[in-house]
Formats: sequence, structure tokens, C-alpha cells
Amino acid sequence: MNGVSREILAPTPNPETAAFWSAAGEGRLALRYCRSCGRHHHYPRAICPLCMSDATEWRAAAGGGRIHAWSVMRRAPVPYAVAYVELDEGPLMLTNIVNCDLDALRIGQRVTLAFQRFEGGALPVFEPAPEQAAEGADRS
Repeated sequence: MNGVSREILAPTPNPETAAFWSAAGEGRLALRYCRSCGRHHHYPRAICPLCMSDATEWRAAAGGGRIHAWSVMRRAPVPYAVAYVELDEGPLMLTNIVNCDLDALRIGQRVTLAFQRFEGGALPVFEPAPEQAAEGADRS
């Protein structure tokens, strides 16, 4: 990491995503949960995309997951990793992986929730879990 950060553009919340962005601004990850099928889903929607029920509610996420797929954007002015993280609650979340060696990322790697602040809010991102960072250091 070279200490240079990327500019984060503020999202435009809508009625279905406002609570998600509000929670992120408070340093929490909120997911929609369907009381009908018993599963979480992401991107936030009032209607469950898994069973089409409107019996959904917000629930706090634990903040952990595993890298499902990733890619490094090296042609950007500041290289960064974009990834699908499979959250411990089940859904995939498109996000960034930060505070890491971009060349050391791998599918299945444990990650933990972090936040990148921007004016007026925060963006949920993930970084390698501490035990993963220690394992990588042992292999060097």
C-alpha cells in the first residue's frame, strides 16, 4: 500500500436504501431480512428477491465474510480491488477490499467489515481478517 487513497463518491440514497446508508454512516452494516423465507438479501429492497414476499425488515450484519470473486483495477490512478464478498449471513455484496496487499488476495479468504468515510457518510468495505494477515506473514 502506498498510502494514497481513492476518492469515494457519495451515493444517492432512495427510500429503499436510505436506512442502509444511514447505518453505514454510523459504522454499522444493515441487511434486509425476509421473515417469510428466513434469508438475508442484498442490495436492499423492500420485496424479497428470493421469494417475492414483502415481509422484510432490517437486521444488523455480523461484519464478516469470504471473498467469492475479485479483480484488481490496476489502470486506475490509484489501484484498488473490487470483490464480491459472501457475507456470513449468506448474500453476496459487491464491495472493495482495502488495507491489503492486492497481490495476496484469494478466493475464500476471510474478510472483515471496515468503512471508508466520505463527506456525509461512509461506504462499507472489507479488509483481510486479522488471522488471514498473520497467516500470510508466516508464509513469507
